[in-house]
Amino acid sequence: MSAKKRLKAENIKEQNKITYFAKLRNCPTSPRKMRIVADLIRGIGVEEALHILKTSTKESSIRLRKLLLSAIDSWQQKNENSRVEKSNLFVKNIFVDQGRSLKRLRTAPQGRAHRIQKRSNHVTLILGDKLLLEEEAVGSRQ
Repeated sequence: MSAKKRLKAENIKEQNKITYFAKLRNCPTSPRKMRIVADLIRGIGVEEALHILKTSTKESSIRLRKLLLSAIDSWQQKNENSRVEKSNLFVKNIFVDQGRSLKRLRTAPQGRAHRIQKRSNHVTLILGDKLLLEEEAVGSRQ
C-alpha cells in the first residue's frame, strides 16, 4: 500500500470514529413512500425526530423510528460517558435508495397478465453533532 493510500485510509477511519450511522436494507416499502417520511426528519434534532415518527400515521415511520434508535445506539457505543439528552445530535443526512424489485404477474381479462413490481428500498441515516459541526466550520475559516 502506498503512502498516499495509507493516509487516505487513516483519514477515513478517523471520520468513521465521529460518524454515527445506521442502514436499513431491503425494506419492503416503495422508495417513494419512504422518502416522504424521510424528508420530515432531515436536519431535525433526534428527540424531535423521534416524536414526529412516533405520531406519524405512515407505515414507513415505524421502520424509520427503529432505524433512528439504532443510530442512537451506535452513538452511545462510541460515547459511553455521554448522555443523548445533553448531546446536540441531529439527523445530518438521510437518503433512500431503490432496492431490488420483485416481479409478479396479476391476472387480467381475456387471458392476459399484467406485470406488477413490488419495490423495496435501502435507507441510510447519518447522525451529526451540532457542536462538532460548528468546531469544524470555525477551524476551516482560520
